[in-house]
Amino acid sequence: MKLRIATWNINSVRRRIDSVERFIKEYDIDILCLQETKVHNDSFPMKAIKAMGFEHVAINGQKAYHGVATFSKIPFSKVEKIEFCEKGDARHLSTSFITPSSGEVTLHNFYVPAGGDVADVNENEKFKHKMDFLAEMTDIFTKQANDSSAILVGDLNIAPHENDVWSHKQLLKVVSHTPLEVEKLKILQDSMDWQDLVREHIPTTEKLYSWWSYRSRDWTQSNKGRRLDHIWVTQPLGNKHTNMEIALAPRSWEAPSDHAPIIADFDFS
Repeated sequence: MKLRIATWNINSVRRRIDSVERFIKEYDIDILCLQETKVHNDSFPMKAIKAMGFEHVAINGQKAYHGVATFSKIPFSKVEKIEFCEKGDARHLSTSFITPSSGEVTLHNFYVPAGGDVADVNENEKFKHKMDFLAEMTDIFTKQANDSSAILVGDLNIAPHENDVWSHKQLLKVVSHTPLEVEKLKILQDSMDWQDLVREHIPTTEKLYSWWSYRSRDWTQSNKGRRLDHIWVTQPLGNKHTNMEIALAPRSWEAPSDHAPIIADFDFS
């Protein structure tokens, strides 16, 4: 069983449904995890998604805000979702599937709060929400068995390494790259000894981004990006991933998301 799994903050699935279809066709995706779908479950474009070949669809939607969805060409053995911080936000979805070599694998799809503009939990409720959200994630995964076969993907809204941002010095006090956020993400990563799959394939000595602001007229020229999107795997899956790619082309398609998709190839044969 070889699977190509992708994660993409789509920034409205209904507005960009044509881009989703194009991406699936051009990149031959088996499982797609979307964040910021911005649509309630009742209005989700289910018919269009199934017409793309995804018979198995799990959604956790919310009108106009947030929302995550996972589409798969293979059956789910389990679907679960967790509500974080008692806010009713649709920011998590987990789906499990059975593999020949690794048994049941759980795929977590996350959309972590952005955190607002001020990196102070006392002055900014949005930043406090982000810190609380990460703490709850850490608590949940700390209680999981270390030998669990799991994949975590999504927009985590944190660029952890110096070369995950266009300027480490200029962004140290900017939400998404502050030392506190980087510290909290590291604690989360250590909770299940998660491997940062993207950086397993591309070392931290290289600049690497997955998000570029809409404010730049030409994002390719300014290239002031941040690596906010991630794919992590637990240790039992450490030898199951065979390739990784940040798909840059969709960032330049018509009416694009400000995020680029990340793709990982797995061999569960």
